[in-house]
Amino acid sequence: MTQYVYRFGGGVSDGGKGDKNLLGGKGANLAEMASIGLPVPPGFTIGTPMCAVYYDEGAQFPESLKAEVADGLAHIEAVTGKKFGDASDPLLVSVRSGARASMPGMMDTVLNLGLNDATVVGLATASGDERFAWDSYRRFIQMYSDVVLELDHDAFEDALEIAKENKGYYLDTDMTAADWQALVAEYKALVEQQWSKPFPQDVHDQLWGAIGAVFGSWQSERAKVYRRLNDIPAAWGTAVNVQAMVFGNMGDTSATGVAFTRDPAKGDNAYYGEFLINAQGEDVVAGIRTPQYLTLAARQAANAKPLSMEEAMPEVYGELAGVFDILERHYRDMQDIEFTVERGKLWMLQTRSGKRTAKAALKIAVDMAEEGLITREEAIARVDPAALDQLLHPTLDPAATRDVLTRGLPASPGAASGKVVFDADTAEKRAAAGDAVILVRTETSPEDIHGMHAARGILTARGGMTSHAAVVARGMGRPCVSGAGTLSIDAKAKVMRCPSANGTREVNEGDVITIDGASGEVMIGEVPTVQPELAGDFGTLMEWADGVRRLKVRANAETPLDAKTAREFGAEGIGLCRTEHMFFDAARITAVRQMILAEDEKGRRAALDKLLPEQRSDFVEIFEVMAGLPVTIRLLDPPLHEFLPHEEEEFAEVAAAAGVEVDYLKRRAAELHEFNPMLGHRGCRLGVTYPEIYEMQARAIFEAAVSLDVAPVPEIMIPLVATRRELELMKAVVDKAAEAVFAETGKRVEYLVGTMIELPRAALRAGEIAEVGEFFSFGTNDLTQTALGVSRDDAARFLQVYVEKGIYAKDPFVSIDVEGVGELIEIAAQRGRATRADIKLGICGEHGGDPASIAFCEKVGLDYVSASPYRVPIARLAAAQAALGQRGT
Repeated sequence: MTQYVYRFGGGVSDGGKGDKNLLGGKGANLAEMASIGLPVPPGFTIGTPMCAVYYDEGAQFPESLKAEVADGLAHIEAVTGKKFGDASDPLLVSVRSGARASMPGMMDTVLNLGLNDATVVGLATASGDERFAWDSYRRFIQMYSDVVLELDHDAFEDALEIAKENKGYYLDTDMTAADWQALVAEYKALVEQQWSKPFPQDVHDQLWGAIGAVFGSWQSERAKVYRRLNDIPAAWGTAVNVQAMVFGNMGDTSATGVAFTRDPAKGDNAYYGEFLINAQGEDVVAGIRTPQYLTLAARQAANAKPLSMEEAMPEVYGELAGVFDILERHYRDMQDIEFTVERGKLWMLQTRSGKRTAKAALKIAVDMAEEGLITREEAIARVDPAALDQLLHPTLDPAATRDVLTRGLPASPGAASGKVVFDADTAEKRAAAGDAVILVRTETSPEDIHGMHAARGILTARGGMTSHAAVVARGMGRPCVSGAGTLSIDAKAKVMRCPSANGTREVNEGDVITIDGASGEVMIGEVPTVQPELAGDFGTLMEWADGVRRLKVRANAETPLDAKTAREFGAEGIGLCRTEHMFFDAARITAVRQMILAEDEKGRRAALDKLLPEQRSDFVEIFEVMAGLPVTIRLLDPPLHEFLPHEEEEFAEVAAAAGVEVDYLKRRAAELHEFNPMLGHRGCRLGVTYPEIYEMQARAIFEAAVSLDVAPVPEIMIPLVATRRELELMKAVVDKAAEAVFAETGKRVEYLVGTMIELPRAALRAGEIAEVGEFFSFGTNDLTQTALGVSRDDAARFLQVYVEKGIYAKDPFVSIDVEGVGELIEIAAQRGRATRADIKLGICGEHGGDPASIAFCEKVGLDYVSASPYRVPIARLAAAQAALGQRGT
């Protein structure tokens, strides 16, 4: 019989940290902490395979699981000495999710399970604290009603706020036992009103309801969005952890908190976290109350008044600090820890590798390598290449004028300006329309995940630096300011207010604000930015990465600024210079159109003569930046229709330049119309029919190259080749132009002629094409389109559905379709090398900056990848990780 339940605590550990796939991250780490002697409340984990069974069986559980869960409960009862459902001294449990990949806040949790009208009295008697018992019961009803019964969460929150207002209370901790008892009665009435049944009193019914809800939350919309954004397969499923409750809400000697062994925002080697006295865990992470600092140094730095844990609970804090060090050494990574103090006794509820910003990831990886805790190779592997994107963009100009509205907590670094929106749906809609938006909420919840992803930054009035908003924002690389307590947010009226020396200031939806996640400042209007400085830890890690990678990294660039930026980011040449982008310049487009609309070679050459000096000038500027490095230049590729005039004014301009009538031009434009231009008269087909176009471009390239003291190595790329003969004809045009320039100037430069492999036929006939071509560059954008028969420009409306239904693992225009497009690349590489052993092979589509695609390029043995300038560092790190992966390091 398949085993699904695994115990931990009380001297028993059925699993450990190596069982993450089976037990989920939380379950594996709970078992591991218990096995190394840390104080972990006993419990059991229902493994991830049950998640698939649950869905396959129509949200039902097999009978065998019920017996295993009963044994698991018996284990907890034996260790705690309490009985589940006992009216005199009841065992209470928590039910939590735990996938193999951390998904903070995305799935459901139920605490204080096992309370009912009878056991709440027993809890009050056994604990000697009636207020604590009734507080726990109201928490349980509220959470169970939300998570399991799916009732209106706001109705319960409103009832609590009204109860406090009626008593003149400000904090939950002001409520008395009698107040909580009255609220419990009101909550039960709300349940019966909304659910048409009384709140469940059978503790076993409660338990199975919660287990089902946690498994069910794996397919919640917020979990699906998070998995999509973080490339987490739906097939992994989640585990469920059932664990004896320990209570942080048993008075002033009890507390709960969240901590990181290093600063997850900056990476400093200093404890970072928050705690609350007389509270339960969700109070900290949900932002219900603004927490206190963990350390004295952090409190003093923030100029906060409430005592830190180091001051308020010095003995327990000392024990906790010791646990931090044990866990960091044991796991050899920065840990994110949840803990509870019950009447002075410390309990560990969770540890996992902590989410961190890109800046922190860099610093922690480099510091740990230099401390000897991990190797340099491990440090390279620890940093997510895609996360480097956070470091490669501007931050606020420190010299700029700032109209500061308020200050909150610096929850996730970086800065962003945008229009204020007050709900996630509006954020998503406005962002899709092209607006930069800042999502402003009293506090965020997991349901806001899509809006948080769409927003440039997040601002909350409540919550600390370990709140949902802060953790998710850091993971996404979004700037976040949390706990801006002076803000009063009215989401329904779409306005936020903030008191100031001159009265109340109002900010309405659509107004522009700027947030600085490094300082916590919130500013009115847009604040200027400055470029980042990529030195220190960034430079160190890049140096280590460059030392292990095999793949060269080039950039896609067609302007001097792009080329300069690429070199600053470490590009080793240009892998794709799109010459058509140069033709769209306003000063040249008329001549380009004159060339296209000309009826004969004479007319085309007249227009090309105007373009030659412009093209030469373009190449001189780029070649100066890339002196001595390879520069791959794609000759004119796009369909002619992209250049044609559409407006009367444009037709008049071209007619005047060409000395012909407007009606004539319109007739020529109609003759050139194509029904499917992406597969029409474009690429090398233009060169075959109008060789003078490629002749002019080749001459411009060679005239520019020979004019420089230190020339680059031009690699002239013929696009959209399907046959050997096409490339042979175009190479002859290029070689003839080269020899003419060399003869005229008396100077020669090294150059190569090759092709872009972007058609399936070219991939399959690569052996004979390599007889002519000296290099192949895989144009994966068009190769994906032609291999899949999918238009990239039109695929957005259905590709996401294809991914969700498992037809494609990822969007094939974002990450290479390894099974289809990848096989074509592999075939072309093998056949090309069989003909020409030293043929140079690279990739220049958008996939060149995608880490998963780079790993594929390493596996196939390509020579280089080419990415947009700002993705060059990402490609450098991904190439190093791919090399280490191939070595098995």
